[in-house]
Amino acid sequence: MSRLTNETATYEYEADEFRKLGAVQTKDGVSFAAAVKKKVPASLILYRKGSTEVAAEIPFPEERAIGEVAVVKVKKLPAARFEYNLRIDGKVVQDPYAKALQGTQEFGAEIQDEHAVRCVISDGAYDWEDDRNPQIPYEDAVMYSLHVRGFTKQKNSGVRHKGTFLGLTEKVEYLKALGINQIKLMPAYEFKELETVPVHADYRKLEDLPKRMNYWGYTEACHFAPKSAYAATRDPIREFRDMVKTMHRNGIEVLMEFYFPEGTSPRYVVECLQYWVEAYHVDGFHVMGNQVLCNLIAEDPLFSGTKLINIYFPVEEIYGKKQEPDYRTVAECNDGFLIDTRRFLKGDEDCLHSFADRMRRNPAGSGLINYITNHDGFTLCDLVSYEERHNEENGERNRDGRVQNYSWNCGEEGKSRKKKILELRARQMRNAFCMLLLSAATPMILAGDEIENSQDGNNNPYCLDNEISWVNWRGYKAGKSELFQFVKELIAFRKAHPILHMKKELCMTDSLSCGFPDISYHGSSAWYGDFDGLNRKIGIMYCGQYAGEDDFIYVAYNMHWMEHSFALPRIPKEYRWFVALDTENGVYPESEQQMLENERMVRIPERTVTVLIGRKQTDVKESNRALQNDHEA
Repeated sequence: MSRLTNETATYEYEADEFRKLGAVQTKDGVSFAAAVKKKVPASLILYRKGSTEVAAEIPFPEERAIGEVAVVKVKKLPAARFEYNLRIDGKVVQDPYAKALQGTQEFGAEIQDEHAVRCVISDGAYDWEDDRNPQIPYEDAVMYSLHVRGFTKQKNSGVRHKGTFLGLTEKVEYLKALGINQIKLMPAYEFKELETVPVHADYRKLEDLPKRMNYWGYTEACHFAPKSAYAATRDPIREFRDMVKTMHRNGIEVLMEFYFPEGTSPRYVVECLQYWVEAYHVDGFHVMGNQVLCNLIAEDPLFSGTKLINIYFPVEEIYGKKQEPDYRTVAECNDGFLIDTRRFLKGDEDCLHSFADRMRRNPAGSGLINYITNHDGFTLCDLVSYEERHNEENGERNRDGRVQNYSWNCGEEGKSRKKKILELRARQMRNAFCMLLLSAATPMILAGDEIENSQDGNNNPYCLDNEISWVNWRGYKAGKSELFQFVKELIAFRKAHPILHMKKELCMTDSLSCGFPDISYHGSSAWYGDFDGLNRKIGIMYCGQYAGEDDFIYVAYNMHWMEHSFALPRIPKEYRWFVALDTENGVYPESEQQMLENERMVRIPERTVTVLIGRKQTDVKESNRALQNDHEA
């Protein structure tokens, strides 16, 4: 037992057994454990709560508890009254296992004092009440990707607590109304917003800017601590938990993105994710990088009910050959869908076959996340408004960000007042949402796309914390939300027809012997999908019987700049085709759906998606009579 006495107090401390890294409260004190290389001096710094003055500095014992883990226990330390840091090799650093930080409440503030940021010892008790994870299968999820600060920071966001977890909680009714049941948060843990940037001769603007904003958060971090700058209250831990609990009560899952720099300890990653599952009831993680480690985590029984997203998962290695999990937890997420769909949307040659495959693809062993836009690239509004990136405000001479965006500005670069261009852009956005929300895998919407959010052509606002990177709610608040209504109704249409989002990939065969395959392709001739390189149209028919529903669904995609005729396959004689939606006019309520006069052929305007429903009519003669009357009128 050792004692350290300063002017106001005496601290008793001793070497301790290793339990786990970080600060661990015990019956007789607090045990602090840190990874410290041998022969490197290290000590524990204690502060009284809210103070930057060092109350005590206690050296770690030279002997290591296990390997290179040093442990010291401070006896009878009232954890709630103290904060701490580590001094390793002369430098004051935060404990990467800290459960919360003090002194980081202001986003983007430059910190000068090495003691200004301190680690909080206790994460506090919390009553989760009857909270349960929704456990939404990938095939039933509609994901919404957002930046916690940017989602509600703009003045027209309609929330009181802008840019915070509480502000996100205030948006729960908006998310429910849209039809979202899964949100994915960009880094929402403690990361450094300001980073030193090496000045390159070509980047003269940076000479007076030694530090640059890291708005996204893909950098080194204290991954165990929710970001206090994203908290409206003084308690980010409780505020984050309240947000998760509210989302769960409304049937919405909460997934988080985590970026672990190269060289991060596997032990650290596993313990971090486990902590967020246990302490915050998080439903899943999108882990950026380190594929091998993600494969190992996927095999860990601790995460058998937790979603795990990465670029790709070798499911046969994880589950064994010809084995499938009862509940899919892993999901691949990459730009494949984005590239093929964007090319088809803009009318490129030789991409129809890839597009058709992407619309059907839905691996049996893992989930699949489809998206057309992501934080890294154009928003949907900009995708149809810009052909070149416009990243001048980033201070890198417009050299950063994606070069190839697979975008088309519809005839004019940037903002336009021309009615025809605006109409075409609106239709192209609706076309894009049809491609996304009628695809078989999990659709992921970038926050703000449903209200035409623009970043003024900036496809890489990683360093901007301003109106460019924040979601612009001005149009939505002013009632100019036709796209929102379309997306809302399209999501409802997807949910109402399970044949559009099955657990397993549709296989183009008549496995039910009902006379129709589960999915089929059509063009100018029924039952013949023309995948010629110059073709830009395809009809896809789904037979609802494979999902326990009676309807047929026929989706006609015409991305050509000319009108085309699509042949309709014969369906049972008691069925008739009705127009459910088109991207020129929107989604029709069932009572307003028009029955087609021609049951064999339908004409689709240029750059338009039309969805037909083949629905059983109890009195075909009466339906035909009504159609004849409408035609004569």
